[in-house]
Amino acid sequence: MRSIREHTGAQARRRFIAAVAAPVAMLALGLTATVFYALNTAANQADRVSLLRQGQAARLAVDDVVDELAQSQNGVAVWSPLLRELYKPRPNWDWVDVNAGTWLNFVFAHDVDVILSPRDTAVYMMRDGVRVAAPPQDSIVYTRAALSLIDAVRERRRLTPGRHDRLPGQPIADDASVRTSPVSVHATGIARIGNRPAAVSVMRIVPDGSDGPAPKGPAPLLLSVRYLDRSFAQRLASVRLLAGARATTGAPREGEASVPLTSNIGKRIGTLAWQPDRPGEAVWKAMVPTAGAVLAGLLATVAALLVGVGRLMRRDAASLDQLKVAHLELQAKEAQAHRLAYHDTLTGLANRARLVTTLDDMLGTGAAAGVNAVLLIDLDRFKQVNDTLGHLGGDHLIRQVAIRLDALVMPGDLVARLGGDEFAVLLTARADEAAIGALASAMVSALREPFVVLGANVHIGASIGITCFRDAQGERTELLRTADIAMYRAKADGRNRYRFFAADMDESVKLRREIEDDLRVAITREGELCVHYQPQMDGTGTRVIGVEALLRWQHPRRGWLAPAAFVSVAEESGLIGALTRRVLRDACGVAMTWPGLSVAVNISPVQFRSRTLAAELIAIIRETGARAQQIELEVTESVLLDNDEVVRATLTALRRAGFRIALDDFGTGYSSLSYLSKFEVDKIKIDRSFIRRLGEADDAAAIIHAVVRLGHAMGLLVTAEGVETGMQRTFLEHAGCNELQGFLFSEAVPVAGLGRLLGRLEKAA
Repeated sequence: MRSIREHTGAQARRRFIAAVAAPVAMLALGLTATVFYALNTAANQADRVSLLRQGQAARLAVDDVVDELAQSQNGVAVWSPLLRELYKPRPNWDWVDVNAGTWLNFVFAHDVDVILSPRDTAVYMMRDGVRVAAPPQDSIVYTRAALSLIDAVRERRRLTPGRHDRLPGQPIADDASVRTSPVSVHATGIARIGNRPAAVSVMRIVPDGSDGPAPKGPAPLLLSVRYLDRSFAQRLASVRLLAGARATTGAPREGEASVPLTSNIGKRIGTLAWQPDRPGEAVWKAMVPTAGAVLAGLLATVAALLVGVGRLMRRDAASLDQLKVAHLELQAKEAQAHRLAYHDTLTGLANRARLVTTLDDMLGTGAAAGVNAVLLIDLDRFKQVNDTLGHLGGDHLIRQVAIRLDALVMPGDLVARLGGDEFAVLLTARADEAAIGALASAMVSALREPFVVLGANVHIGASIGITCFRDAQGERTELLRTADIAMYRAKADGRNRYRFFAADMDESVKLRREIEDDLRVAITREGELCVHYQPQMDGTGTRVIGVEALLRWQHPRRGWLAPAAFVSVAEESGLIGALTRRVLRDACGVAMTWPGLSVAVNISPVQFRSRTLAAELIAIIRETGARAQQIELEVTESVLLDNDEVVRATLTALRRAGFRIALDDFGTGYSSLSYLSKFEVDKIKIDRSFIRRLGEADDAAAIIHAVVRLGHAMGLLVTAEGVETGMQRTFLEHAGCNELQGFLFSEAVPVAGLGRLLGRLEKAA
């Protein structure tokens, strides 16, 4: 009997191995081999793609530094005061230092700037921010390196125009990226100076148009140099993430990736090299041990599973004990699930579900002595913390906020986190509203104090809305709704404060809802929403060059409403897209009627959060048959603050389609060179507040001169808004503004009256 039992057991073991163990082991080995093959293939492909991307980034960086060099020259070379100074018998070189040499060295990081006379003799030279005493002798190495560029600008030699050149008598290249003034003449390229590679640009020094045409004969030249082995290489390493980037006239070292540096005549002058990033190789090296461990673990797991199954067959009696253990584990998980259902996992505070349950219980027990209240708290400037320190920093800050709030309440009160940066506090009976206000004030003060997050001091604030139980007739939904209204009133009043709910707050909310409902109806029918047009004049104010489309609403009960009365409602309710599409279609009709005029259309910053904005606007242009080049899209500076890929991609797609981009309300608080360099625009519009202050504030004229000069230096048109007096018009014309707009010329008129307005302005000219 025992031998039969042993034989049967042996047969069972063999069947088990053949039917279960062997197939499972083969499956595990096959799966591991497949993973190794796929991982190796992916690693190699990742390395190839990474090297291609790094090469493209390096070429683009070289391209950008050449483009920026010519663009920075434009603000000095196309300038009548400099030309007048150079034609004097004894030029004031100190004046040239301040207004040309130091400007280019300090603002645009030029290493060398040389001014050549009409006979190509160096008359001025600044190197590393210091004027050179003997420019003819010291400039020889630079003029020799740039000889082909000088000859091309002098028309002594014909070169194929590069992507950033404006050569006399030659068309701009098809793939050109030229952002200099149309009157400028320049040639750019890469050259070897000594034993160092450098970006070089030669530009004619010509008048800016304010003093008439240039003197006859050869013009002076501005020769500018920026070495590629200085800050440019550091910028590649820090911004383009090309580790160990260096520009050299020699060959790359072993293991380095590189792209060649060639002159404008095709001669190789050096190499841009860097230590290549090979993410695939790193992943492969990191994953091989892991994959081996996974294989070992998989085989060990299979073996353990097989052993366990065998033991389980021999331990039927132990199943009851295991069921008891499973039952206890289930009870523990149920307790954990119950806690998770009523507590916030990040802070340990109550969550929204527990707040609602507790609030219902309090309302159900009837009135208690004293005053009960709900406080809704929203953190101010929390998004900036997330953007600066990341989500980890945001989580640390939320935990500290929870600790401070919980320390201020009494036993029996409930502090809850509703999600994100929103909190709620449910207060048990207080003596009166003054006591509640004192607690809210203490919370505002506590959250105003700095927080230490990831080693940095962080300053935020809080807006608190308060509703007492008696003000909401004992209804939970009404309590939370009115507290939310009070909280938004606190934000509207300047943030970092608290507000008790009052009936007039609800009226303002109801008014916005009525505006939203009426606007939805107005969008669906004709007659209420219409577009008016205000003319845009040239810099002299005598010729109409375009119009700006401005939406108006003929409300059936409230009369004419300006955009300020309903645009914010449209943005919050999602109706802004429909309004923009209506205005753009109307503007396309005007553009087709007057093909010689540009038509400006305002685009809300809210719309730039949509990835489909560019496609929608381009579709309207194609549908109407208008030319995108005739449409100018006006955006405010707040769009540039987002600084994300969606905004950048949308602006790039719109400019590629032919639209021109104008930066509206320039100078009202966010303007900077960094924004203008990161986001390509065609025009800046000086905010009307600066125009209004002309003659009243001493700094208004200086600010306008600075903005005009900055815009022209960056190759941008400059428009002045809000021109209302002849004095303002005369000043802005002499300041160099390219376009003028305001009530001095006309208010906005309906499209039916646009023809008469244009005729009147033409006769007035």
